[in-house]
Amino acid sequence: MKNIIITGGSDGLGKTLAENLSKDNKVTILATNEEKLKNVADETGCDYYVCDVTDYNSVETVINKIGQIDVLINCAGLWIQEELDENDVNRIESVVKVNLLGVMNCSKAVIPEMKKNGDGLIININSQAGINHKAERVVYNATKWGVTGFTKSLQDEVAKYGIRVTDVMPGMMKTDMFKKLNIEKNMANGVDTREVARLIRFIIETPADVMIPEVGIKNINN
Repeated sequence: MKNIIITGGSDGLGKTLAENLSKDNKVTILATNEEKLKNVADETGCDYYVCDVTDYNSVETVINKIGQIDVLINCAGLWIQEELDENDVNRIESVVKVNLLGVMNCSKAVIPEMKKNGDGLIININSQAGINHKAERVVYNATKWGVTGFTKSLQDEVAKYGIRVTDVMPGMMKTDMFKKLNIEKNMANGVDTREVARLIRFIIETPADVMIPEVGIKNINN
C-alpha cells in the first residue's frame, strides 16, 4: 500500500484515478471545490483537503499535514483556446498558474520528504500538447511544453536521491473539460480516463529502480 496524493482529484481524470487507486492504497485528493471533493471522498474512501495548487503556502501546509508521501500525481489542469489576442488576460494567468506553477509547487513541497526516504515517484499529467503545437492553443500549449521541460530537468535533478519523475502525455480524454466552458466538441475519439488510470497504476507498480521517463496514450483515431 502506498500513500498517494492526487491534485485535481474532484473530477475528470483525477476522480477516475481516485476510484482506481483507492482500492489498495491510501489516497488523498486535493482541489479547490470542497463539495465536489467531499462527494468523491465519500464515494471512494479517500481523504481530501481543499488546496489551491497555485499558492505554495497552501500546498506546503497540506503536504505537512499528510506526512508520508510515496506518490504525487499532478493532475490539476485548466483549458484555454482561441487566438492569443482574444484570450482574457485573467484566464491566461489562471491557466499558466494551475497548469505549470501548480506542478512546480506541489513537486517542490513533496521532494524534501522523498529525499529523506530515498524514494518517491512524481507523475505529471501532461498532454500531447506538451510535444505538439496548434493554432488557437498558444497559451495551453505553452504551459504543457513548460511541464515537459520541467519534468525532464527534474528527472535529472532528483534521480540521485532515488526519486523518479514520469511525464504522462494523454491525447484528448473523455472528460467534462470542454463542457464546463460551454465548448461543443465531439469526444468520440477521446481516450477513456479509465485507460489512462490503468497506465498510471502500471507506472506506480513499476519497481523503484526502474523509471519511465515519458509515455503517451490516446485513442487510435485521434
